[in-house]
Amino acid sequence: MTDAQAPAQTGTNPLVPAPAGVRTASDVVTLELIARLTRDVTGSGRTANHTPFTGDKLADLPESTPEDVAAAFERARAAQQDWARTPVRERAAVLLRFHDLVLRRQAEVLDLIQLETGKARLHAHEEVQAVAVAARHYGRRASAYLRPRRHTGAIPVLTKVTELRHPRGVVGQIAPWNYPLELSVGDALPAFAAGNAVVMKPDTETCLTALWARDLLVEAGLPAEVFQVVIGDGPVVGPEVVRHADYVSFTGSTRTGREVAQGAAARLVGVSLELGGKNAMLVLEDADVDKAAAGAVRACFSSAGQLCISVERLYVHEKIADAFLERFVARTRALRLGAFLGYGADMGSLVGRRQLDTVTRHVEEAVAKGARVLAGGVARPDAGPYFFEPTVLDGVQAPMAVCTEETFGPVVSVYRFSSEQEAIERANATPYGLNSSVWTKDARRGRAVAARLRTGTVNINEGYAPAYGSVQAPMGGMKDSGLGRRHGSEGILKYTEAQTIAHQRVLPMAPSLGMDDETYAAFMSRSLRLLKAFRFR
Repeated sequence: MTDAQAPAQTGTNPLVPAPAGVRTASDVVTLELIARLTRDVTGSGRTANHTPFTGDKLADLPESTPEDVAAAFERARAAQQDWARTPVRERAAVLLRFHDLVLRRQAEVLDLIQLETGKARLHAHEEVQAVAVAARHYGRRASAYLRPRRHTGAIPVLTKVTELRHPRGVVGQIAPWNYPLELSVGDALPAFAAGNAVVMKPDTETCLTALWARDLLVEAGLPAEVFQVVIGDGPVVGPEVVRHADYVSFTGSTRTGREVAQGAAARLVGVSLELGGKNAMLVLEDADVDKAAAGAVRACFSSAGQLCISVERLYVHEKIADAFLERFVARTRALRLGAFLGYGADMGSLVGRRQLDTVTRHVEEAVAKGARVLAGGVARPDAGPYFFEPTVLDGVQAPMAVCTEETFGPVVSVYRFSSEQEAIERANATPYGLNSSVWTKDARRGRAVAARLRTGTVNINEGYAPAYGSVQAPMGGMKDSGLGRRHGSEGILKYTEAQTIAHQRVLPMAPSLGMDDETYAAFMSRSLRLLKAFRFR
Protein backbone atom coordinates (compact mmCIF):
# COMPACT_ATOMS: atom_id res chain seq x y z
CA MET A 1 0.00 0.00 0.00
CA THR A 2 1.39 3.42 -0.98
CA ASP A 3 1.31 6.52 1.21
CA ALA A 4 -1.37 8.01 -1.03
CA GLN A 5 -3.56 4.92 -0.51
CA ALA A 6 -2.96 4.69 3.22
CA PRO A 7 -5.96 5.36 5.46
CA ALA A 8 -6.19 8.79 7.09
CA GLN A 9 -4.52 9.15 10.43
CA THR A 10 -6.56 8.63 13.54
CA GLY A 11 -6.91 11.56 15.87
CA THR A 12 -3.67 13.18 16.91
CA ASN A 13 -4.71 16.63 18.10
CA PRO A 14 -4.93 16.83 21.89
CA LEU A 15 -8.33 17.39 23.46
CA VAL A 16 -8.54 19.96 26.26
CA PRO A 17 -11.10 18.91 28.87
CA ALA A 18 -13.48 21.51 30.24
CA PRO A 19 -12.05 23.10 33.40
CA ALA A 20 -13.82 22.38 36.66
CA GLY A 21 -16.68 24.78 37.36
CA VAL A 22 -16.84 26.09 33.79
CA ARG A 23 -20.08 27.80 32.72
CA THR A 24 -22.54 25.75 30.69
CA ALA A 25 -25.22 26.62 28.14
CA SER A 26 -27.93 26.60 30.81
CA ASP A 27 -25.94 29.07 32.90
CA VAL A 28 -25.70 31.52 29.98
CA VAL A 29 -28.86 31.11 27.91
CA THR A 30 -31.53 31.58 30.55
CA LEU A 31 -35.24 32.12 30.03
CA GLU A 32 -34.77 35.69 31.23
CA LEU A 33 -32.07 36.33 28.61
CA ILE A 34 -34.18 34.86 25.80
CA ALA A 35 -37.21 36.92 26.84
CA ARG A 36 -35.15 40.12 26.98
CA LEU A 37 -33.43 39.63 23.63
CA THR A 38 -36.54 38.57 21.72
CA ARG A 39 -39.02 41.02 23.23
CA ASP A 40 -39.18 43.10 20.04
CA VAL A 41 -39.09 40.19 17.58
CA THR A 42 -42.49 39.36 16.15
CA GLY A 43 -43.16 35.88 14.82
CA SER A 44 -46.25 33.81 14.24
CA GLY A 45 -44.31 30.55 14.42
CA ARG A 46 -41.65 29.01 16.62
CA THR A 47 -38.17 27.81 15.82
CA ALA A 48 -35.01 26.99 17.79
CA ASN A 49 -31.26 27.18 17.65
CA HIS A 50 -28.60 24.74 18.88
CA THR A 51 -25.04 24.65 20.14
CA PRO A 52 -22.42 22.84 18.04
CA PHE A 53 -20.57 21.83 21.18
CA THR A 54 -23.19 19.18 21.96
CA GLY A 55 -25.95 19.53 19.35
CA ASP A 56 -28.43 20.39 22.12
CA LYS A 57 -31.08 23.09 21.80
CA LEU A 58 -30.14 26.52 23.14
CA ALA A 59 -33.36 28.49 22.86
CA ASP A 60 -36.91 28.51 21.57
CA LEU A 61 -37.36 31.51 19.31
CA PRO A 62 -40.11 33.37 17.46
CA GLU A 63 -40.17 32.62 13.72
CA SER A 64 -41.09 35.47 11.38
CA THR A 65 -43.52 35.06 8.49
CA PRO A 66 -43.50 37.19 5.31
CA GLU A 67 -46.17 39.32 6.97
CA ASP A 68 -43.94 39.79 10.01
CA VAL A 69 -41.09 40.93 7.75
CA ALA A 70 -43.35 43.47 6.04
CA ALA A 71 -44.47 44.79 9.44
CA ALA A 72 -40.84 45.09 10.61
CA PHE A 73 -40.05 47.22 7.56
CA GLU A 74 -43.08 49.42 8.23
CA ARG A 75 -41.93 50.05 11.80
CA ALA A 76 -38.36 50.71 10.69
CA ARG A 77 -39.46 53.06 7.91
CA ALA A 78 -41.61 55.10 10.27
CA ALA A 79 -38.75 55.46 12.77
CA GLN A 80 -36.05 56.14 10.18
CA GLN A 81 -37.25 59.63 9.31
CA ASP A 82 -36.72 60.97 12.83
CA TRP A 83 -33.40 59.14 13.07
CA ALA A 84 -32.21 60.70 9.81
CA ARG A 85 -33.03 64.17 11.20
CA THR A 86 -30.86 63.49 14.25
CA PRO A 87 -27.52 65.32 13.85
CA VAL A 88 -24.71 63.11 12.59
CA ARG A 89 -22.58 63.71 15.68
CA GLU A 90 -25.41 62.45 17.91
CA ARG A 91 -25.84 59.35 15.79
CA ALA A 92 -22.09 58.75 15.89
CA ALA A 93 -22.07 59.16 19.67
CA VAL A 94 -24.30 56.09 19.94
CA LEU A 95 -21.56 54.06 18.25
CA LEU A 96 -18.92 55.33 20.67
CA ARG A 97 -21.06 54.42 23.67
CA PHE A 98 -21.69 51.01 22.09
CA HIS A 99 -17.91 50.57 21.73
CA ASP A 100 -17.46 51.01 25.47
CA LEU A 101 -20.35 48.71 26.36
CA VAL A 102 -19.07 45.91 24.13
CA LEU A 103 -15.62 45.98 25.72
CA ARG A 104 -17.05 46.27 29.22
CA ARG A 105 -19.47 43.36 28.79
CA GLN A 106 -17.53 41.23 26.36
CA ALA A 107 -17.70 38.13 28.59
CA GLU A 108 -21.46 37.93 27.91
CA VAL A 109 -21.15 37.96 24.15
CA LEU A 110 -18.06 35.74 24.08
CA ASP A 111 -20.14 33.05 25.79
CA LEU A 112 -22.92 33.48 23.24
CA ILE A 113 -20.57 33.41 20.26
CA GLN A 114 -18.92 30.25 21.51
CA LEU A 115 -22.22 28.53 22.25
CA GLU A 116 -23.76 29.43 18.89
CA THR A 117 -20.74 28.83 16.62
CA GLY A 118 -18.61 26.34 18.55
CA LYS A 119 -15.45 28.37 17.96
CA ALA A 120 -12.57 28.74 20.41
CA ARG A 121 -12.80 31.77 22.68
CA LEU A 122 -9.76 33.54 21.24
CA HIS A 123 -11.36 33.36 17.80
CA ALA A 124 -14.59 34.69 19.29
CA HIS A 125 -12.61 37.60 20.67
CA GLU A 126 -11.60 38.54 17.12
CA GLU A 127 -15.23 39.50 16.63
CA VAL A 128 -15.21 41.72 19.72
CA GLN A 129 -12.07 43.42 18.44
CA ALA A 130 -13.50 43.94 14.94
CA VAL A 131 -16.78 45.41 16.19
CA ALA A 132 -15.04 47.73 18.64
CA VAL A 133 -12.69 48.99 15.92
CA ALA A 134 -15.59 49.61 13.50
CA ALA A 135 -17.64 51.39 16.18
CA ARG A 136 -14.70 53.60 17.08
CA HIS A 137 -13.87 54.38 13.46
CA TYR A 138 -17.33 55.35 12.31
CA GLY A 139 -18.05 56.99 15.65
CA ARG A 140 -15.07 59.29 15.03
CA ARG A 141 -15.21 59.65 11.25
CA ALA A 142 -18.90 59.57 10.28
CA SER A 143 -19.24 63.35 10.33
CA ALA A 144 -16.27 63.76 7.98
CA TYR A 145 -17.47 61.06 5.60
CA LEU A 146 -20.99 62.49 5.41
CA ARG A 147 -20.31 66.23 5.43
CA PRO A 148 -21.41 68.35 2.45
CA ARG A 149 -18.62 68.67 -0.11
CA ARG A 150 -17.87 71.57 -2.44
CA HIS A 151 -16.94 70.83 -6.04
CA THR A 152 -15.79 72.90 -8.98
CA GLY A 153 -18.82 73.86 -11.03
CA ALA A 154 -19.41 73.87 -14.78
CA ILE A 155 -18.26 77.49 -14.93
CA PRO A 156 -15.78 78.26 -12.12
CA VAL A 157 -16.96 81.01 -9.79
CA LEU A 158 -20.29 81.30 -11.60
CA THR A 159 -21.45 77.76 -10.76
CA LYS A 160 -21.48 76.75 -7.08
CA VAL A 161 -21.79 72.97 -6.54
CA THR A 162 -22.44 71.06 -3.30
CA GLU A 163 -22.62 67.29 -2.88
CA LEU A 164 -24.96 66.05 -0.14
CA ARG A 165 -25.31 62.54 1.24
CA HIS A 166 -28.77 61.27 2.19
CA PRO A 167 -29.54 57.96 3.90
CA ARG A 168 -31.09 55.35 1.63
CA GLY A 169 -33.90 54.61 4.08
CA VAL A 170 -34.23 51.07 5.42
CA VAL A 171 -31.31 48.72 4.83
CA GLY A 172 -32.09 45.04 4.60
CA GLN A 173 -29.22 43.01 6.01
CA ILE A 174 -28.80 39.25 5.70
CA ALA A 175 -26.03 38.08 8.02
CA PRO A 176 -24.25 34.69 8.14
CA TRP A 177 -23.60 32.28 10.99
CA ASN A 178 -19.80 32.16 11.00
CA TYR A 179 -19.11 35.60 12.56
CA PRO A 180 -22.44 36.40 14.19
CA LEU A 181 -21.31 39.59 15.96
CA GLU A 182 -18.95 41.18 13.44
CA LEU A 183 -20.89 40.29 10.29
CA SER A 184 -24.20 41.40 11.77
CA VAL A 185 -23.85 44.54 13.86
CA GLY A 186 -20.38 45.32 12.48
CA ASP A 187 -21.94 45.91 9.06
CA ALA A 188 -24.96 47.71 10.51
CA LEU A 189 -22.99 50.36 12.42
CA PRO A 190 -22.11 52.55 9.41
CA ALA A 191 -25.69 52.22 8.14
CA PHE A 192 -26.97 53.65 11.42
CA ALA A 193 -24.35 56.40 11.43
CA ALA A 194 -25.50 57.39 7.92
CA GLY A 195 -29.07 57.82 9.19
CA ASN A 196 -30.64 54.56 8.03
CA ALA A 197 -32.81 52.06 9.81
CA VAL A 198 -31.92 48.36 9.51
CA VAL A 199 -34.00 45.22 9.25
CA MET A 200 -31.64 42.32 9.87
CA LYS A 201 -32.09 38.63 9.23
CA PRO A 202 -29.36 36.80 11.14
CA ASP A 203 -28.88 33.08 10.73
CA THR A 204 -31.30 31.34 13.09
CA GLU A 205 -28.55 29.22 14.66
CA THR A 206 -26.58 32.33 15.70
CA CYS A 207 -29.30 34.92 16.20
CA LEU A 208 -28.84 35.30 19.97
CA THR A 209 -25.50 37.01 19.38
CA ALA A 210 -27.05 39.47 16.92
CA LEU A 211 -29.95 40.11 19.28
CA TRP A 212 -27.51 40.76 22.13
CA ALA A 213 -25.77 43.37 19.97
CA ARG A 214 -29.10 45.02 19.17
CA ASP A 215 -29.97 45.11 22.87
CA LEU A 216 -26.65 46.81 23.62
CA LEU A 217 -27.10 49.36 20.83
CA VAL A 218 -30.50 50.29 22.21
CA GLU A 219 -28.89 50.69 25.63
CA ALA A 220 -26.31 52.95 23.98
CA GLY A 221 -29.08 55.23 22.69
CA LEU A 222 -30.21 53.82 19.35
CA PRO A 223 -34.02 54.08 19.03
CA ALA A 224 -35.34 50.52 19.27
CA GLU A 225 -37.62 50.82 16.24
CA VAL A 226 -34.67 51.80 14.04
CA PHE A 227 -33.15 48.30 14.40
CA GLN A 228 -35.54 45.45 13.62
CA VAL A 229 -34.61 41.75 13.65
CA VAL A 230 -36.52 39.02 11.83
CA ILE A 231 -35.83 35.32 12.35
CA GLY A 232 -36.62 32.45 10.06
CA ASP A 233 -35.59 30.08 7.31
CA GLY A 234 -33.34 31.74 4.74
CA PRO A 235 -35.30 30.76 1.59
CA VAL A 236 -38.50 32.09 3.21
CA VAL A 237 -37.42 35.22 5.08
CA GLY A 238 -34.40 36.25 2.99
CA PRO A 239 -36.30 37.07 -0.23
CA GLU A 240 -38.82 39.08 1.80
CA VAL A 241 -36.01 41.21 3.22
CA VAL A 242 -34.74 41.85 -0.30
CA ARG A 243 -38.28 42.61 -1.51
CA HIS A 244 -38.82 45.44 1.00
CA ALA A 245 -35.34 46.95 1.44
CA ASP A 246 -34.06 50.25 0.03
CA TYR A 247 -30.57 48.73 -0.01
CA VAL A 248 -29.38 45.18 0.64
CA SER A 249 -26.26 44.07 2.50
CA PHE A 250 -25.50 40.35 2.22
CA THR A 251 -22.68 38.14 3.42
CA GLY A 252 -22.75 34.47 2.51
CA SER A 253 -22.25 32.00 -0.31
CA THR A 254 -21.71 33.00 -3.93
CA ARG A 255 -24.72 30.96 -5.03
CA THR A 256 -27.10 32.75 -2.67
CA GLY A 257 -25.40 36.06 -3.37
CA ARG A 258 -26.33 35.78 -7.04
CA GLU A 259 -29.97 35.26 -6.06
CA VAL A 260 -29.87 38.27 -3.75
CA ALA A 261 -28.30 40.41 -6.47
CA GLN A 262 -30.98 39.36 -8.97
CA GLY A 263 -33.74 40.24 -6.51
CA ALA A 264 -32.22 43.64 -5.78
CA ALA A 265 -31.60 44.35 -9.47
CA ALA A 266 -35.26 43.61 -10.30
CA ARG A 267 -36.21 46.41 -7.90
CA LEU A 268 -33.33 48.72 -8.93
CA VAL A 269 -32.00 48.94 -5.38
CA GLY A 270 -28.33 48.86 -4.47
CA VAL A 271 -26.60 45.83 -3.05
CA SER A 272 -23.28 44.91 -1.46
CA LEU A 273 -22.16 41.28 -1.38
CA GLU A 274 -19.28 39.64 0.44
CA LEU A 275 -19.24 36.09 -0.87
CA GLY A 276 -17.03 32.99 -0.97
CA GLY A 277 -13.30 32.58 -1.33
CA LYS A 278 -10.64 30.02 -2.11
CA ASN A 279 -7.87 32.10 -0.63
CA ALA A 280 -4.19 31.48 -1.32
CA MET A 281 -1.06 31.97 0.77
CA LEU A 282 2.27 32.33 -1.07
CA VAL A 283 5.46 31.47 0.83
CA LEU A 284 8.38 32.80 -1.23
CA GLU A 285 11.85 31.26 -1.04
CA ASP A 286 13.21 34.09 1.15
CA ALA A 287 10.43 33.85 3.75
CA ASP A 288 11.13 33.28 7.44
CA VAL A 289 10.07 29.64 7.60
CA ASP A 290 9.23 29.60 11.32
CA LYS A 291 7.13 32.76 11.16
CA ALA A 292 5.42 31.60 7.98
CA ALA A 293 4.51 28.25 9.52
CA ALA A 294 3.05 29.92 12.62
CA GLY A 295 1.18 32.42 10.44
CA ALA A 296 -0.21 29.65 8.25
CA VAL A 297 -1.75 27.96 11.28
CA ARG A 298 -3.59 31.19 12.13
CA ALA A 299 -4.54 31.79 8.50
CA CYS A 300 -5.90 28.28 7.90
CA PHE A 301 -7.49 27.19 11.18
CA SER A 302 -8.93 30.25 12.94
CA SER A 303 -12.61 29.62 13.64
CA ALA A 304 -12.02 26.07 12.36
CA GLY A 305 -11.50 27.49 8.87
CA GLN A 306 -15.05 28.86 8.78
CA LEU A 307 -13.88 32.30 7.78
CA CYS A 308 -14.44 33.80 4.34
CA ILE A 309 -10.90 35.19 4.28
CA SER A 310 -9.08 32.15 5.68
CA VAL A 311 -6.49 30.27 3.60
CA GLU A 312 -7.40 27.03 1.82
CA ARG A 313 -4.56 26.93 -0.76
CA LEU A 314 -0.94 27.06 0.38
CA TYR A 315 1.76 27.64 -2.26
CA VAL A 316 5.33 27.09 -1.01
CA HIS A 317 8.55 27.54 -2.97
CA GLU A 318 10.14 24.16 -3.66
CA LYS A 319 13.46 25.18 -2.08
CA ILE A 320 11.91 25.64 1.36
CA ALA A 321 8.86 23.37 1.09
CA ASP A 322 10.25 20.52 3.19
CA ALA A 323 11.48 22.79 5.98
CA PHE A 324 8.21 24.75 5.98
CA LEU A 325 6.01 21.65 6.01
CA GLU A 326 7.98 20.06 8.85
CA ARG A 327 7.22 23.08 11.03
CA PHE A 328 3.69 23.68 9.76
CA VAL A 329 2.56 20.07 10.18
CA ALA A 330 4.05 19.87 13.67
CA ARG A 331 2.22 23.03 14.72
CA THR A 332 -1.01 21.79 13.16
CA ARG A 333 -0.86 18.46 14.99
CA ALA A 334 -0.24 20.28 18.27
CA LEU A 335 -3.41 22.40 18.07
CA ARG A 336 -5.62 21.68 21.06
CA LEU A 337 -9.34 21.02 20.51
CA GLY A 338 -11.89 22.10 23.08
CA ALA A 339 -15.66 22.43 23.58
CA PHE A 340 -16.05 24.68 26.59
CA LEU A 341 -16.63 28.33 27.49
CA GLY A 342 -13.33 29.99 28.23
CA TYR A 343 -9.80 30.37 26.93
CA GLY A 344 -7.43 27.42 26.56
CA ALA A 345 -8.44 25.63 23.35
CA ASP A 346 -6.74 26.42 20.03
CA MET A 347 -9.62 25.32 17.81
CA GLY A 348 -13.28 24.62 18.27
CA SER A 349 -16.04 22.88 16.36
CA LEU A 350 -17.59 23.16 12.94
CA VAL A 351 -20.99 24.80 13.16
CA GLY A 352 -23.14 21.81 12.22
CA ARG A 353 -23.78 18.66 10.26
CA ARG A 354 -23.76 20.29 6.82
CA GLN A 355 -20.29 21.75 7.33
CA LEU A 356 -18.98 18.48 8.74
CA ASP A 357 -20.37 16.58 5.76
CA THR A 358 -18.73 18.98 3.29
CA VAL A 359 -15.36 18.80 5.00
CA THR A 360 -15.51 15.02 5.27
CA ARG A 361 -16.51 14.66 1.60
CA HIS A 362 -13.71 16.92 0.39
CA VAL A 363 -11.04 15.12 2.40
CA GLU A 364 -12.22 11.58 1.68
CA GLU A 365 -12.58 12.25 -2.04
CA ALA A 366 -9.11 13.81 -2.22
CA VAL A 367 -7.53 10.82 -0.45
CA ALA A 368 -9.40 8.38 -2.67
CA LYS A 369 -8.02 10.14 -5.75
CA GLY A 370 -4.42 10.15 -4.53
CA ALA A 371 -3.93 13.02 -2.09
CA ARG A 372 -1.91 12.37 1.05
CA VAL A 373 -2.90 13.46 4.56
CA LEU A 374 0.00 15.13 6.37
CA ALA A 375 -2.04 16.08 9.46
CA GLY A 376 -5.59 15.52 10.67
CA GLY A 377 -8.02 14.16 8.13
CA VAL A 378 -10.56 12.70 10.56
CA ALA A 379 -13.62 13.72 12.54
CA ARG A 380 -13.31 13.89 16.33
CA PRO A 381 -16.61 12.82 17.88
CA ASP A 382 -14.81 12.45 21.20
CA ALA A 383 -14.55 16.26 21.25
CA GLY A 384 -18.08 16.96 19.99
CA PRO A 385 -20.52 15.92 17.27
CA TYR A 386 -19.12 18.30 14.62
CA PHE A 387 -15.41 18.44 15.37
CA PHE A 388 -12.92 17.74 12.58
CA GLU A 389 -9.17 17.83 13.04
CA PRO A 390 -7.14 20.59 11.40
CA THR A 391 -6.07 18.95 8.16
CA VAL A 392 -3.15 19.40 5.76
CA LEU A 393 -3.34 17.68 2.36
CA ASP A 394 -0.50 17.14 -0.13
CA GLY A 395 -0.80 15.97 -3.72
CA VAL A 396 -4.13 17.70 -4.35
CA GLN A 397 -5.04 18.32 -7.98
CA ALA A 398 -8.06 18.80 -10.20
CA PRO A 399 -10.70 17.42 -10.42
CA MET A 400 -10.67 16.93 -6.62
CA ALA A 401 -13.39 19.13 -5.10
CA VAL A 402 -11.02 20.40 -2.42
CA CYS A 403 -8.81 21.79 -5.19
CA THR A 404 -11.34 24.32 -6.51
CA GLU A 405 -14.45 24.40 -4.31
CA GLU A 406 -14.65 26.40 -1.10
CA THR A 407 -14.40 23.90 1.77
CA PHE A 408 -15.08 26.39 4.58
CA GLY A 409 -13.51 24.18 7.18
CA PRO A 410 -10.12 23.34 8.76
CA VAL A 411 -8.57 21.96 5.56
CA VAL A 412 -5.66 23.35 3.53
CA SER A 413 -4.01 21.92 0.40
CA VAL A 414 -0.26 22.36 -0.12
CA TYR A 415 1.28 23.03 -3.56
CA ARG A 416 4.92 23.58 -4.52
CA PHE A 417 6.10 26.16 -7.04
CA SER A 418 9.43 26.97 -8.67
CA SER A 419 9.05 30.62 -9.71
CA GLU A 420 7.31 33.73 -8.51
CA GLN A 421 5.42 34.03 -11.80
CA GLU A 422 4.12 30.47 -11.45
CA ALA A 423 2.91 31.13 -7.91
CA ILE A 424 1.04 34.28 -8.93
CA GLU A 425 -0.60 32.61 -11.91
CA ARG A 426 -1.74 29.62 -9.87
CA ALA A 427 -3.01 31.79 -7.02
CA ASN A 428 -5.06 33.83 -9.52
CA ALA A 429 -6.40 30.73 -11.32
CA THR A 430 -9.72 30.70 -9.45
CA PRO A 431 -13.10 32.35 -9.96
CA TYR A 432 -12.78 33.76 -6.45
CA GLY A 433 -10.88 36.87 -5.40
CA LEU A 434 -11.43 37.71 -1.74
CA ASN A 435 -8.17 37.54 0.22
CA SER A 436 -4.57 36.38 -0.16
CA SER A 437 -1.32 36.32 1.79
CA VAL A 438 2.33 36.74 0.80
CA TRP A 439 5.33 35.83 2.96
CA THR A 440 8.80 37.26 2.26
CA LYS A 441 11.58 39.10 4.07
CA ASP A 442 11.74 41.64 1.23
CA ALA A 443 9.00 44.23 1.83
CA ARG A 444 9.30 45.76 -1.64
CA ARG A 445 9.04 42.35 -3.27
CA GLY A 446 6.04 41.50 -1.12
CA ARG A 447 4.20 44.64 -2.19
CA ALA A 448 5.03 43.96 -5.86
CA VAL A 449 3.66 40.42 -5.67
CA ALA A 450 0.61 41.61 -3.73
CA ALA A 451 -0.25 44.13 -6.45
CA ARG A 452 -0.41 41.30 -9.01
CA LEU A 453 -2.84 39.16 -7.01
CA ARG A 454 -6.48 39.55 -8.02
CA THR A 455 -8.00 39.70 -4.55
CA GLY A 456 -9.71 42.52 -2.71
CA THR A 457 -7.27 42.31 0.20
CA VAL A 458 -3.68 41.06 0.42
CA ASN A 459 -1.71 40.61 3.64
CA ILE A 460 2.08 40.55 3.71
CA ASN A 461 3.59 38.35 6.43
CA GLU A 462 0.20 37.65 8.01
CA GLY A 463 -2.91 35.76 6.95
CA TYR A 464 -5.93 38.04 7.10
CA ALA A 465 -6.06 40.22 10.22
CA PRO A 466 -4.00 43.28 9.14
CA ALA A 467 -6.06 44.08 6.05
CA TYR A 468 -9.40 43.34 7.69
CA GLY A 469 -8.49 45.27 10.82
CA SER A 470 -7.40 48.36 8.88
CA VAL A 471 -10.89 49.82 8.88
CA GLN A 472 -9.98 53.07 7.13
CA ALA A 473 -9.25 50.96 4.02
CA PRO A 474 -11.89 49.13 1.95
CA MET A 475 -12.43 45.39 2.33
CA GLY A 476 -14.28 43.15 -0.14
CA GLY A 477 -13.97 40.75 -3.02
CA MET A 478 -13.20 40.68 -6.72
CA LYS A 479 -14.70 38.29 -9.29
CA ASP A 480 -17.09 35.74 -7.74
CA SER A 481 -16.21 36.91 -4.24
CA GLY A 482 -18.63 39.80 -4.31
CA LEU A 483 -19.58 43.38 -5.04
CA GLY A 484 -18.95 46.51 -3.02
CA ARG A 485 -16.82 47.05 0.04
CA ARG A 486 -17.11 47.33 3.80
CA HIS A 487 -14.91 49.64 5.91
CA GLY A 488 -13.52 53.07 5.10
CA SER A 489 -15.43 55.67 3.12
CA GLU A 490 -16.98 53.06 0.83
CA GLY A 491 -18.31 51.17 3.85
CA ILE A 492 -20.51 54.09 4.90
CA LEU A 493 -21.15 55.95 1.63
CA LYS A 494 -22.71 52.83 0.12
CA TYR A 495 -25.56 53.35 2.59
CA THR A 496 -26.23 56.83 1.18
CA GLU A 497 -27.62 58.44 -1.95
CA ALA A 498 -25.47 61.22 -3.44
CA GLN A 499 -27.24 64.45 -4.38
CA THR A 500 -25.62 67.23 -6.41
CA ILE A 501 -26.96 70.76 -5.94
CA ALA A 502 -25.68 73.27 -8.50
CA HIS A 503 -26.40 76.99 -8.05
CA GLN A 504 -25.83 79.06 -11.19
CA ARG A 505 -25.03 82.68 -10.40
CA VAL A 506 -25.02 85.91 -12.48
CA LEU A 507 -25.00 84.40 -15.99
CA PRO A 508 -27.10 81.52 -17.33
CA MET A 509 -25.76 78.43 -19.07
CA ALA A 510 -27.07 79.77 -22.35
CA PRO A 511 -26.45 82.62 -24.84
CA SER A 512 -26.59 85.97 -22.99
CA LEU A 513 -25.27 89.54 -23.09
CA GLY A 514 -26.47 89.88 -26.68
CA MET A 515 -24.67 86.75 -27.98
CA ASP A 516 -26.25 84.75 -30.76
CA ASP A 517 -25.94 80.95 -30.75
CA GLU A 518 -22.80 80.88 -32.90
CA THR A 519 -21.03 83.51 -30.81
CA TYR A 520 -21.97 81.68 -27.61
CA ALA A 521 -20.63 78.38 -28.97
CA ALA A 522 -17.33 80.03 -29.95
CA PHE A 523 -17.08 81.70 -26.53
CA MET A 524 -17.63 78.39 -24.73
CA SER A 525 -15.06 76.63 -26.91
CA ARG A 526 -12.42 79.25 -26.04
CA SER A 527 -13.37 78.98 -22.37
CA LEU A 528 -12.94 75.19 -22.40
CA ARG A 529 -9.47 75.54 -23.90
CA LEU A 530 -8.52 78.07 -21.21
CA LEU A 531 -9.82 75.83 -18.42
CA LYS A 532 -7.60 73.00 -19.68
CA ALA A 533 -4.61 75.34 -20.02
CA PHE A 534 -5.06 76.53 -16.41
CA ARG A 535 -5.42 72.89 -15.27
CA PHE A 536 -8.97 73.09 -13.97
CA ARG A 537 -10.39 69.65 -13.27
